[in-house]
Amino acid sequence: MFDVWGTAYRRLAESHAASVVGDGLFAVALAGTLFFAVPSTDARQNVALYLLLTLAPFAVVGPLLGRLFERAPAAYRAGLAVSGVGRALIAVATLFLVDSLVLFPLAFTLLVLSRFAGISRSSVLPVVVGDPAALVHANARLARIGVLSAAVTLPFGALLVGLVGPAGGLLPAAVAYLASAVGAAQLPRVSVPRLERRDAVRRSSRIPRRVRLALFATAGVRFLNGFLVLLVAFAFRDVDAGVLSLGAILGAAGVGFFLAAWSAPLLGGFVPEEPMVVAALAVEAGAAFIAGQVFDLSAATVLVAAMVLAGAAGFAWGTAKFGFDGLLQSTVHPSGRGRAFTLAETVFQMAWVVGALIPVLPILPTGFGLASAGVLALVIQVVYVTLVLLPEANRWQGHRSHRAEDPGQGVLDLL
Repeated sequence: MFDVWGTAYRRLAESHAASVVGDGLFAVALAGTLFFAVPSTDARQNVALYLLLTLAPFAVVGPLLGRLFERAPAAYRAGLAVSGVGRALIAVATLFLVDSLVLFPLAFTLLVLSRFAGISRSSVLPVVVGDPAALVHANARLARIGVLSAAVTLPFGALLVGLVGPAGGLLPAAVAYLASAVGAAQLPRVSVPRLERRDAVRRSSRIPRRVRLALFATAGVRFLNGFLVLLVAFAFRDVDAGVLSLGAILGAAGVGFFLAAWSAPLLGGFVPEEPMVVAALAVEAGAAFIAGQVFDLSAATVLVAAMVLAGAAGFAWGTAKFGFDGLLQSTVHPSGRGRAFTLAETVFQMAWVVGALIPVLPILPTGFGLASAGVLALVIQVVYVTLVLLPEANRWQGHRSHRAEDPGQGVLDLL
Protein backbone atom coordinates (compact mmCIF):
# COMPACT_ATOMS: atom_id res chain seq x y z
CA MET A 1 0.00 0.00 0.00
CA PHE A 2 2.92 2.34 0.69
CA ASP A 3 5.14 1.44 -2.28
CA VAL A 4 2.86 2.26 -5.22
CA TRP A 5 5.02 5.17 -6.41
CA GLY A 6 8.39 4.14 -5.03
CA THR A 7 10.51 4.81 -1.96
CA ALA A 8 9.87 8.55 -1.80
CA TYR A 9 6.11 8.04 -1.66
CA ARG A 10 6.51 5.33 0.99
CA ARG A 11 8.52 7.66 3.24
CA LEU A 12 5.97 10.42 2.70
CA ALA A 13 3.13 8.04 3.57
CA GLU A 14 4.90 6.85 6.73
CA SER A 15 5.45 10.42 7.86
CA HIS A 16 1.83 11.32 7.12
CA ALA A 17 0.46 8.28 9.00
CA ALA A 18 2.47 9.11 12.12
CA SER A 19 1.45 12.77 11.90
CA VAL A 20 -2.26 11.90 11.73
CA VAL A 21 -1.92 9.54 14.69
CA GLY A 22 -0.18 12.25 16.72
CA ASP A 23 -2.86 14.85 15.94
CA GLY A 24 -5.60 12.38 16.84
CA LEU A 25 -4.00 11.43 20.16
CA PHE A 26 -3.47 15.08 21.04
CA ALA A 27 -7.14 15.83 20.34
CA VAL A 28 -8.30 12.83 22.40
CA ALA A 29 -6.11 13.90 25.32
CA LEU A 30 -7.70 17.37 25.40
CA ALA A 31 -11.29 16.40 24.60
CA GLY A 32 -12.24 15.82 28.22
CA THR A 33 -10.61 19.03 29.41
CA LEU A 34 -12.28 21.29 26.84
CA PHE A 35 -15.63 19.61 26.27
CA PHE A 36 -16.87 17.08 28.81
CA ALA A 37 -15.27 17.90 32.14
CA VAL A 38 -17.08 21.24 32.42
CA PRO A 39 -20.71 22.46 32.40
CA SER A 40 -22.39 23.15 29.05
CA THR A 41 -21.87 26.94 29.19
CA ASP A 42 -18.18 26.53 29.98
CA ALA A 43 -17.82 23.95 27.21
CA ARG A 44 -19.18 26.44 24.69
CA GLN A 45 -16.86 29.14 25.97
CA ASN A 46 -13.85 26.80 25.84
CA VAL A 47 -14.60 25.72 22.28
CA ALA A 48 -15.25 29.32 21.17
CA LEU A 49 -11.97 30.50 22.72
CA TYR A 50 -10.05 27.66 21.10
CA LEU A 51 -11.58 28.35 17.68
CA LEU A 52 -10.92 32.08 17.88
CA LEU A 53 -7.31 31.52 18.91
CA THR A 54 -6.81 29.29 15.89
CA LEU A 55 -8.50 31.74 13.55
CA ALA A 56 -7.14 35.19 14.42
CA PRO A 57 -3.39 34.68 13.93
CA PHE A 58 -3.74 32.33 10.95
CA ALA A 59 -4.40 35.26 8.62
CA VAL A 60 -0.88 36.47 9.46
CA VAL A 61 0.88 33.11 9.58
CA GLY A 62 -0.55 31.97 6.23
CA PRO A 63 1.12 34.68 4.10
CA LEU A 64 4.39 34.19 5.99
CA LEU A 65 4.39 30.49 5.17
CA GLY A 66 3.58 31.34 1.56
CA ARG A 67 6.61 33.61 1.25
CA LEU A 68 8.80 30.99 2.92
CA PHE A 69 7.85 28.32 0.40
CA GLU A 70 8.19 30.76 -2.49
CA ARG A 71 11.77 31.61 -1.50
CA ALA A 72 12.75 28.01 -0.71
CA PRO A 73 10.53 25.79 -2.89
CA ALA A 74 12.65 22.68 -2.27
CA ALA A 75 12.56 22.87 1.55
CA TYR A 76 9.52 20.64 1.94
CA ARG A 77 11.41 17.77 3.55
CA ALA A 78 12.79 20.12 6.21
CA GLY A 79 9.29 21.53 6.74
CA LEU A 80 7.91 18.08 7.48
CA ALA A 81 10.73 17.21 9.86
CA VAL A 82 10.63 20.52 11.75
CA SER A 83 6.87 20.25 12.12
CA GLY A 84 7.16 16.77 13.63
CA VAL A 85 9.83 17.75 16.17
CA GLY A 86 7.99 20.95 17.09
CA ARG A 87 4.71 19.16 17.73
CA ALA A 88 6.46 16.54 19.84
CA LEU A 89 7.86 19.29 22.08
CA ILE A 90 4.43 20.92 22.34
CA ALA A 91 2.80 17.62 23.32
CA VAL A 92 5.31 17.18 26.16
CA ALA A 93 4.89 20.81 27.29
CA THR A 94 1.09 20.46 27.26
CA LEU A 95 1.40 17.60 29.73
CA PHE A 96 2.55 20.09 32.39
CA LEU A 97 0.27 22.97 31.32
CA VAL A 98 -3.01 21.23 30.55
CA ASP A 99 -4.89 23.18 33.26
CA SER A 100 -3.37 26.54 32.34
CA LEU A 101 -4.47 29.21 29.87
CA VAL A 102 -1.13 28.59 28.16
CA LEU A 103 -2.86 25.51 26.75
CA PHE A 104 -4.58 27.61 24.08
CA PRO A 105 -1.49 29.21 22.51
CA LEU A 106 0.20 25.81 22.67
CA ALA A 107 -2.71 24.26 20.81
CA PHE A 108 -2.60 27.09 18.27
CA THR A 109 1.13 26.57 17.68
CA LEU A 110 0.52 22.86 17.18
CA LEU A 111 -2.21 23.68 14.66
CA VAL A 112 0.14 25.97 12.72
CA LEU A 113 2.84 23.29 12.66
CA SER A 114 0.26 20.73 11.53
CA ARG A 115 -0.75 23.03 8.67
CA PHE A 116 2.92 23.58 7.91
CA ALA A 117 3.32 19.82 7.52
CA GLY A 118 0.17 19.52 5.42
CA ILE A 119 1.27 22.26 3.02
CA SER A 120 4.73 20.70 2.70
CA ARG A 121 3.23 17.29 2.04
CA SER A 122 0.74 18.54 -0.57
CA SER A 123 3.41 20.61 -2.34
CA VAL A 124 5.93 17.81 -2.61
CA LEU A 125 3.46 15.05 -3.55
CA PRO A 126 3.34 15.85 -7.31
CA VAL A 127 7.15 15.69 -7.46
CA VAL A 128 7.18 12.38 -5.57
CA VAL A 129 4.46 10.80 -7.74
CA GLY A 130 5.52 12.27 -11.09
CA ASP A 131 2.30 11.39 -12.95
CA PRO A 132 -0.24 14.27 -13.07
CA ALA A 133 -3.04 11.85 -13.93
CA ALA A 134 -2.46 9.94 -10.67
CA LEU A 135 -2.62 12.89 -8.27
CA VAL A 136 -6.21 12.39 -7.09
CA HIS A 137 -5.43 8.71 -6.55
CA ALA A 138 -2.21 9.52 -4.67
CA ASN A 139 -3.93 12.08 -2.43
CA ALA A 140 -6.74 9.67 -1.64
CA ARG A 141 -4.31 6.84 -0.86
CA LEU A 142 -2.47 9.08 1.60
CA ALA A 143 -5.80 9.89 3.24
CA ARG A 144 -6.70 6.20 3.52
CA ILE A 145 -3.36 5.47 5.12
CA GLY A 146 -3.91 8.24 7.64
CA VAL A 147 -7.46 7.18 8.50
CA LEU A 148 -6.50 3.52 8.91
CA SER A 149 -3.55 4.44 11.11
CA ALA A 150 -5.78 6.60 13.31
CA ALA A 151 -8.53 3.97 13.44
CA VAL A 152 -6.06 1.37 14.75
CA THR A 153 -4.33 3.56 17.34
CA LEU A 154 -6.91 6.05 18.63
CA PRO A 155 -9.11 3.52 20.51
CA PHE A 156 -6.05 2.55 22.54
CA GLY A 157 -5.26 6.22 23.07
CA ALA A 158 -8.80 6.88 24.30
CA LEU A 159 -8.49 3.95 26.69
CA LEU A 160 -5.20 5.26 28.06
CA VAL A 161 -6.68 8.74 28.52
CA GLY A 162 -9.59 7.22 30.40
CA LEU A 163 -7.23 5.29 32.69
CA VAL A 164 -4.43 7.78 33.39
CA GLY A 165 -5.73 11.14 32.14
CA PRO A 166 -4.34 13.46 29.44
CA ALA A 167 -0.84 11.96 29.79
CA GLY A 168 -2.20 8.76 28.22
CA GLY A 169 -2.69 10.63 24.96
CA LEU A 170 -0.01 13.31 25.06
CA LEU A 171 3.03 11.06 25.56
CA PRO A 172 2.08 8.65 22.73
CA ALA A 173 1.33 11.72 20.59
CA ALA A 174 4.88 12.99 21.17
CA VAL A 175 6.26 9.60 20.09
CA ALA A 176 4.09 9.65 16.94
CA TYR A 177 5.26 13.16 16.05
CA LEU A 178 8.89 12.11 16.40
CA ALA A 179 8.21 9.11 14.15
CA SER A 180 6.71 11.50 11.59
CA ALA A 181 9.87 13.64 11.73
CA VAL A 182 12.08 10.57 11.24
CA GLY A 183 10.06 9.48 8.20
CA ALA A 184 10.32 12.97 6.71
CA ALA A 185 14.07 13.11 7.30
CA GLN A 186 14.45 9.87 5.33
CA LEU A 187 12.74 11.33 2.27
CA PRO A 188 15.10 11.48 -0.72
CA ARG A 189 16.22 14.95 -1.70
CA VAL A 190 13.59 16.36 -3.99
CA SER A 191 14.50 19.00 -6.54
CA VAL A 192 11.73 21.43 -7.43
CA PRO A 193 12.29 23.30 -10.71
CA ARG A 194 12.82 27.01 -10.17
CA LEU A 195 12.15 29.91 -12.47
CA GLU A 196 15.03 32.34 -12.65
CA ARG A 197 13.39 35.49 -13.95
CA ARG A 198 11.36 37.48 -11.46
CA ASP A 199 8.47 38.09 -13.84
CA ALA A 200 8.33 34.37 -14.64
CA VAL A 201 8.19 33.58 -10.93
CA ARG A 202 5.38 36.08 -10.50
CA ARG A 203 3.41 34.55 -13.37
CA SER A 204 3.93 31.04 -12.00
CA SER A 205 2.57 32.11 -8.62
CA ARG A 206 -0.74 33.24 -10.09
CA ILE A 207 -3.56 30.88 -9.34
CA PRO A 208 -5.62 29.99 -12.44
CA ARG A 209 -9.26 31.02 -12.51
CA ARG A 210 -10.59 27.47 -12.37
CA VAL A 211 -8.51 26.82 -9.24
CA ARG A 212 -9.78 30.03 -7.62
CA LEU A 213 -13.37 29.03 -8.29
CA ALA A 214 -12.77 25.54 -6.94
CA LEU A 215 -11.19 27.13 -3.87
CA PHE A 216 -14.37 29.13 -3.28
CA ALA A 217 -16.63 26.09 -3.59
CA THR A 218 -14.37 23.80 -1.54
CA ALA A 219 -14.21 26.43 1.20
CA GLY A 220 -18.01 26.35 1.20
CA VAL A 221 -17.89 22.59 1.75
CA ARG A 222 -15.40 23.07 4.59
CA PHE A 223 -17.59 25.78 6.17
CA LEU A 224 -20.61 23.48 6.12
CA ASN A 225 -18.50 20.60 7.42
CA GLY A 226 -17.51 22.53 10.54
CA PHE A 227 -21.01 23.93 11.01
CA LEU A 228 -22.85 20.61 10.74
CA VAL A 229 -20.51 18.55 12.92
CA LEU A 230 -20.42 21.14 15.73
CA LEU A 231 -24.17 21.77 15.47
CA VAL A 232 -24.92 18.10 16.04
CA ALA A 233 -22.20 17.71 18.68
CA PHE A 234 -23.60 20.54 20.81
CA ALA A 235 -27.14 19.27 20.32
CA PHE A 236 -26.09 16.01 21.97
CA ARG A 237 -23.86 17.75 24.50
CA ASP A 238 -26.72 19.94 25.71
CA VAL A 239 -28.99 16.94 26.41
CA ASP A 240 -26.21 15.12 28.27
CA ALA A 241 -26.07 12.35 25.69
CA GLY A 242 -22.57 11.43 26.84
CA VAL A 243 -19.19 10.81 25.34
CA LEU A 244 -20.27 7.66 23.51
CA SER A 245 -22.84 9.51 21.43
CA LEU A 246 -20.35 12.22 20.50
CA GLY A 247 -17.75 9.57 19.76
CA ALA A 248 -20.20 7.83 17.42
CA ILE A 249 -20.84 11.10 15.59
CA LEU A 250 -17.16 11.95 15.20
CA GLY A 251 -16.43 8.36 14.21
CA ALA A 252 -19.11 8.56 11.51
CA ALA A 253 -17.45 11.71 10.14
CA GLY A 254 -14.16 9.81 9.97
CA VAL A 255 -15.84 6.89 8.19
CA GLY A 256 -17.33 9.29 5.66
CA PHE A 257 -13.93 10.80 4.94
CA PHE A 258 -12.46 7.29 4.61
CA LEU A 259 -15.16 6.31 2.09
CA ALA A 260 -14.36 9.44 0.11
CA ALA A 261 -10.72 8.39 0.04
CA TRP A 262 -11.81 5.15 -1.65
CA SER A 263 -14.41 6.61 -4.01
CA ALA A 264 -12.57 9.77 -5.11
CA PRO A 265 -10.01 7.93 -7.31
CA LEU A 266 -12.87 6.02 -8.99
CA LEU A 267 -14.86 9.20 -9.51
CA GLY A 268 -11.77 11.06 -10.72
CA GLY A 269 -11.29 8.42 -13.42
CA PHE A 270 -14.57 9.42 -15.06
CA VAL A 271 -15.01 13.15 -14.42
CA PRO A 272 -12.74 16.19 -14.00
CA GLU A 273 -12.06 17.69 -10.59
CA GLU A 274 -14.76 20.40 -10.69
CA PRO A 275 -17.73 17.98 -10.79
CA MET A 276 -16.29 16.27 -7.71
CA VAL A 277 -16.68 19.56 -5.80
CA VAL A 278 -20.23 19.99 -7.14
CA ALA A 279 -21.10 16.46 -6.03
CA ALA A 280 -19.75 17.18 -2.54
CA LEU A 281 -22.08 20.18 -2.17
CA ALA A 282 -25.03 18.11 -3.34
CA VAL A 283 -24.27 15.42 -0.76
CA GLU A 284 -24.14 17.96 2.07
CA ALA A 285 -27.38 19.61 0.97
CA GLY A 286 -29.26 16.31 0.77
CA ALA A 287 -27.95 15.06 4.11
CA ALA A 288 -28.81 18.32 5.89
CA PHE A 289 -32.39 18.35 4.54
CA ILE A 290 -32.98 14.69 5.42
CA ALA A 291 -31.54 15.06 8.92
CA GLY A 292 -33.69 18.14 9.52
CA GLN A 293 -36.83 16.09 8.83
CA VAL A 294 -36.12 13.41 11.47
CA PHE A 295 -34.26 15.36 14.16
CA ASP A 296 -37.34 15.78 16.35
CA LEU A 297 -38.19 12.07 16.53
CA SER A 298 -37.02 9.44 19.03
CA ALA A 299 -33.54 9.54 20.58
CA ALA A 300 -32.41 6.46 18.66
CA THR A 301 -33.60 7.94 15.37
CA VAL A 302 -31.87 11.22 16.14
CA LEU A 303 -28.57 9.49 16.85
CA VAL A 304 -28.75 7.55 13.59
CA ALA A 305 -29.63 10.72 11.69
CA ALA A 306 -26.75 12.59 13.34
CA MET A 307 -24.30 9.81 12.41
CA VAL A 308 -25.52 9.76 8.81
CA LEU A 309 -25.24 13.54 8.64
CA ALA A 310 -21.71 13.55 10.08
CA GLY A 311 -20.72 10.74 7.71
CA ALA A 312 -22.10 12.68 4.74
CA ALA A 313 -20.24 15.81 5.86
CA GLY A 314 -16.98 13.85 6.13
CA PHE A 315 -17.58 12.24 2.73
CA ALA A 316 -18.34 15.60 1.12
CA TRP A 317 -15.24 17.25 2.57
CA GLY A 318 -13.00 14.39 1.45
CA THR A 319 -14.43 14.34 -2.08
CA ALA A 320 -14.09 18.11 -2.50
CA LYS A 321 -10.60 18.24 -0.98
CA PHE A 322 -9.18 15.42 -3.12
CA GLY A 323 -10.62 17.01 -6.24
CA PHE A 324 -9.29 20.46 -5.35
CA ASP A 325 -5.81 19.17 -4.43
CA GLY A 326 -5.53 17.28 -7.70
CA LEU A 327 -6.65 20.33 -9.67
CA LEU A 328 -4.15 22.64 -7.96
CA GLN A 329 -1.27 20.17 -8.20
CA SER A 330 -1.84 19.61 -11.91
CA THR A 331 -2.33 23.26 -12.96
CA VAL A 332 0.00 25.36 -10.76
CA HIS A 333 3.75 25.48 -11.48
CA PRO A 334 5.87 23.63 -8.88
CA SER A 335 7.54 26.86 -7.76
CA GLY A 336 4.13 28.32 -6.91
CA ARG A 337 2.49 25.31 -5.29
CA GLY A 338 3.70 26.08 -1.77
CA ARG A 339 2.21 29.58 -1.86
CA ALA A 340 -1.00 28.33 -3.48
CA PHE A 341 -1.46 25.53 -0.94
CA THR A 342 -0.73 27.96 1.89
CA LEU A 343 -3.50 30.24 0.67
CA ALA A 344 -5.88 27.31 0.23
CA GLU A 345 -5.19 25.81 3.66
CA THR A 346 -5.61 29.22 5.28
CA VAL A 347 -8.96 29.74 3.56
CA PHE A 348 -10.12 26.24 4.46
CA GLN A 349 -9.10 26.66 8.10
CA MET A 350 -10.91 30.00 8.34
CA ALA A 351 -14.00 28.55 6.67
CA TRP A 352 -14.09 25.62 9.08
CA VAL A 353 -13.59 27.82 12.15
CA VAL A 354 -16.29 30.31 11.10
CA GLY A 355 -18.69 27.45 10.40
CA ALA A 356 -17.89 25.79 13.74
CA LEU A 357 -18.28 29.04 15.68
CA ILE A 358 -21.93 29.51 14.70
CA PRO A 359 -23.27 26.45 16.62
CA VAL A 360 -21.43 27.67 19.73
CA LEU A 361 -24.27 30.20 20.08
CA PRO A 362 -26.96 28.40 22.12
CA ILE A 363 -29.77 30.37 20.44
CA LEU A 364 -29.58 28.46 17.14
CA PRO A 365 -32.29 25.74 16.89
CA THR A 366 -30.93 22.51 15.45
CA GLY A 367 -33.71 22.03 12.90
CA PHE A 368 -33.39 25.57 11.57
CA GLY A 369 -29.60 25.20 11.39
CA LEU A 370 -29.88 22.01 9.33
CA ALA A 371 -32.35 23.54 6.89
CA SER A 372 -30.19 26.64 6.51
CA ALA A 373 -27.12 24.50 5.81
CA GLY A 374 -28.97 22.63 3.06
CA VAL A 375 -30.10 25.85 1.39
CA LEU A 376 -26.60 27.36 1.60
CA ALA A 377 -25.05 24.25 0.03
CA LEU A 378 -27.44 24.52 -2.91
CA VAL A 379 -26.73 28.24 -3.33
CA ILE A 380 -22.97 27.68 -3.39
CA GLN A 381 -23.44 24.85 -5.86
CA VAL A 382 -25.50 26.97 -8.26
CA VAL A 383 -23.11 29.93 -8.05
CA TYR A 384 -20.07 27.71 -8.63
CA VAL A 385 -21.55 25.86 -11.59
CA THR A 386 -22.68 29.16 -13.13
CA LEU A 387 -19.23 30.73 -12.80
CA VAL A 388 -17.51 27.64 -14.23
CA LEU A 389 -19.85 27.34 -17.20
CA LEU A 390 -20.07 31.06 -18.00
CA PRO A 391 -16.77 31.29 -19.97
CA GLU A 392 -17.76 28.21 -21.98
CA ALA A 393 -21.13 29.80 -22.80
CA ASN A 394 -19.43 33.04 -23.86
CA ARG A 395 -17.02 31.13 -26.10
CA TRP A 396 -19.87 29.21 -27.68
CA GLN A 397 -21.85 32.43 -28.21
CA GLY A 398 -18.79 34.06 -29.81
CA HIS A 399 -18.34 31.05 -32.07
CA ARG A 400 -21.97 31.25 -33.20
CA SER A 401 -21.66 35.00 -33.86
CA HIS A 402 -18.53 34.42 -35.92
CA ARG A 403 -20.30 31.82 -38.03
CA ALA A 404 -23.25 34.17 -38.54
CA GLU A 405 -20.92 36.88 -39.83
CA ASP A 406 -19.16 34.42 -42.15
CA PRO A 407 -21.71 31.98 -43.64
CA GLY A 408 -18.96 30.11 -45.43
CA GLN A 409 -17.49 29.17 -42.08
CA GLY A 410 -20.47 26.89 -41.44
CA VAL A 411 -19.64 24.94 -44.61
CA LEU A 412 -16.02 24.64 -43.48
CA ASP A 413 -17.13 23.38 -40.09
CA LEU A 414 -19.18 20.67 -41.77
CA LEU A 415 -16.21 19.68 -43.91
